[in-house]
Amino acid sequence: MLGVLAVPLGLIAFFVVFCLLILLGVTWYKSSKAEIPPGIANPKFLWRLHTFFTGVLILGKALEKSRILNSSGLMTFLSKILTPKLKDDPEIFKKDLQFDGVPVRVYQPRSPSVGGRKGVMFFHGGGFAYGSIDYYDSLCVHLAKNSEAVVVSVGYRLAPEHRCPAAFDDCLKATVHFLKTAQEHGVDPSSVIICGDSAGGNLTAGVCQCLVGIADIPKPLAQVMIYPLLQMADFNTPSYQQNKMVPLVFQDDVINIVLIYIGADLSLSKEILKGSHVCPEIREKLSKWWSSEEFQVKDYKLHIMAPFNKGVYEKVKKSLELACSPLFSDDAVIRQLPKAYILTCEFDVLRDDGILYKKCLEDNGVPVTWFHVKDGFHGIANYFDQPEVVSAKLAVDNVITYIKNL
Repeated sequence: MLGVLAVPLGLIAFFVVFCLLILLGVTWYKSSKAEIPPGIANPKFLWRLHTFFTGVLILGKALEKSRILNSSGLMTFLSKILTPKLKDDPEIFKKDLQFDGVPVRVYQPRSPSVGGRKGVMFFHGGGFAYGSIDYYDSLCVHLAKNSEAVVVSVGYRLAPEHRCPAAFDDCLKATVHFLKTAQEHGVDPSSVIICGDSAGGNLTAGVCQCLVGIADIPKPLAQVMIYPLLQMADFNTPSYQQNKMVPLVFQDDVINIVLIYIGADLSLSKEILKGSHVCPEIREKLSKWWSSEEFQVKDYKLHIMAPFNKGVYEKVKKSLELACSPLFSDDAVIRQLPKAYILTCEFDVLRDDGILYKKCLEDNGVPVTWFHVKDGFHGIANYFDQPEVVSAKLAVDNVITYIKNL
């Protein structure tokens, strides 16, 4: 009996090892296509991160085809396993709550405070499909502890299960609730900052713009955007051209993120890259910005968009609306926004989204503080607690200093 069972078990073991070897081979091949440019922070550390995430995505796609688990589900599962067990900090009180039905985690400094504290609404990154309150827990503890502000991390719904505008709606609902009830959490209602990184930066900008039209609630004190995604029209900006194969986010990754978020077919990626979905009004805005002095970049070749295709536009028009592309909102709304802080990284496809928004805000009289990480890559702030990644700690400390000085 044992001999009979030994053969299939051996075959199973061989098959598992064979699949692992294939996974490692494909991961190595895909990872080798990445570009690690001179001058980027911690190239070896970045390479290890990129290789790991590449392997996870490849495995996720294989499991998705087998209808076992999709990529976002795998990433969530692994993040729970790999994220260190959440530790209580004696200086921070944490509580999981619901703000108007949206899950949040409130980080409250235990130190005494004279008067109301500042409050920070935090929207995590992850391309609208990844990330979680737990994954960003250590960053939010650090933010609350060092800024002495009450931080509220929002667990908004994720794609592909929840398409646009689910994430935006959740962040807006949670923010309105907090602005109305800030005093219950020891926060001065006039001292609430909206903050987010990457996709969370997109949600920050969109929520702040939507709040302009909501009466009878306190207005945010400031908006803080960390390497934000702010437009889904032009994927050939100078930074997209320069960094299209630089980890941790490639040009193709952003396009796929957009299509997944809005629920469009991934086969439209080539049309999106060419810009055939961009309507004349937005083309005019982009043309005006690209002709300005800020974007006379050496070696940058102006990308001529494909002719406008109304059929493509109709399929992806959500990508150009407020919940996806806050960069293109009317000047009348932009002029009413609170002061802003924008952090960008040199080696990041989204660098110029931040710079474009900086120009848009300044042109409309909104004060902007800009911090540029000259050796930074996308997602660097998540590694602020890694001693070898010095630029990450400097970036997060700069954000904290801005918040403290408001």
